[in-house]
Amino acid sequence: MTDMVKFSVPGKPQYVGTIRMAISSLANSLGFDVEAIEDIKVAVSEACTNAVCHRSTINGEYEVFCELSKERLVVSVVDKAGGYNPETYSEPCLECPKEGGLGIYIIKALMDEVDIFTEVGIGTRIQMVKYTR
Repeated sequence: MTDMVKFSVPGKPQYVGTIRMAISSLANSLGFDVEAIEDIKVAVSEACTNAVCHRSTINGEYEVFCELSKERLVVSVVDKAGGYNPETYSEPCLECPKEGGLGIYIIKALMDEVDIFTEVGIGTRIQMVKYTR
């Protein structure tokens, strides 16, 4: 059995923490341990911050979808801010770090699966999966 929870979030930085805590509660209800919950919270925060900061959101909102099952938690952060060309993304240089630009790298390091769907002129969806094991 799978449950779906959806949040419509104002595109303002102060609401990233609200979503972070809501997702933390959902992950806890699925039985994730503290370390996994912390990983999920950081990954979701990074994805939401991308929606708020790196792309201006249409109508000032983005959406967060959560699919909950006994096997996994799937979180998708979706904006309709015009997307980007994925060929312009490059892995950050960890030997010469700069401020910003690590969000996708961090998300991929913390989650079991990460898929990014983007279309110029439409928007972006970052889908993150964490298995309960």
